[in-house]
Amino acid sequence: MGADKGPVQQIYAQSSRMRLVLSMAERVAPADTTVLIRGESGVGKERLAQHIHARSARSRGKFVAINCGALTPTLLESELFGHRRGAFTGAVADRPGLFEAADRGTLFLDEIGEMPLEMQAALLRVLQEREVRRVGDNLARPIDVRVLAATNRNLDADVQANRFRQDLYYRLSVFVLYIPPLRDRPDDLRVLANALLLETARRLGRDIRGFSPRAWKHMHRYAWPGNVRELQNAVEYACVLAGDSEIDLKDLPATVRELSAGGLHDERPIRPLRDIEREHILAAMAQVGGNRRIAAAQLKIGFATLQRKLRRYQREGYMPAKSI
Repeated sequence: MGADKGPVQQIYAQSSRMRLVLSMAERVAPADTTVLIRGESGVGKERLAQHIHARSARSRGKFVAINCGALTPTLLESELFGHRRGAFTGAVADRPGLFEAADRGTLFLDEIGEMPLEMQAALLRVLQEREVRRVGDNLARPIDVRVLAATNRNLDADVQANRFRQDLYYRLSVFVLYIPPLRDRPDDLRVLANALLLETARRLGRDIRGFSPRAWKHMHRYAWPGNVRELQNAVEYACVLAGDSEIDLKDLPATVRELSAGGLHDERPIRPLRDIEREHILAAMAQVGGNRRIAAAQLKIGFATLQRKLRRYQREGYMPAKSI
């Protein structure tokens, strides 16, 4: 289930929120600290993890990824830590795990919130001791691995409900990055769709260069619940169907054509003022390098007011609980 990934894909960001996420990712990349990436399914958490790895001192090492929710506890333990020959049925040879495979590189633990409780304790021990024991083996092997993790779950609620270990949560969330859903950053839609179209058309050998105005209108109305992953699938679907050099409304998936047309106004929904204010404040913070006093002065609000708002943004997951 683990894989050493190939070339890093570019992250496209036009909105102030995604530019802030990228700015914070590039600040934490060289720090070699643990990062927890939060966000809905399909927003691009693994791509951001690759972005961090590529800009770290470990960029010459491997980037190894695993989906923690896709395996049973026994298989997950073997994948992460390796096993000794004869440790269980089917273990016909000694096998290193992904922690060893990622030595001097980065291990990305996707969907960490799905990891069974019994495995969480084992993972915490490895993170604390910086060594790993293969299943069925007593030999401790030192490891030098940076861990990045991602989840679409509310781990704070899972900790309160005893579904996730609090000590592991603190260990993983040294630095938190939140990727907003695509519906909350409409400015990114056009640049993402055009980039995905270029990549997909080249891969499929199609001479398709853009979207018709009608296609754009429906794409901007649609909420994209599957986020960037759904957008990527929709672009590929349209590339297959397109009859000329432009993707038209008829080429888009039925979900985009129908849900975007049903019961929605011609104009985009009015965004809450609170969301616009938050984006403006966070963009200002990024512009002044995180200096809160300068940001407060330029925003023409009190320093205490800015502090209060930033604490709320931290609680809501829009900026890391801790910063460097």
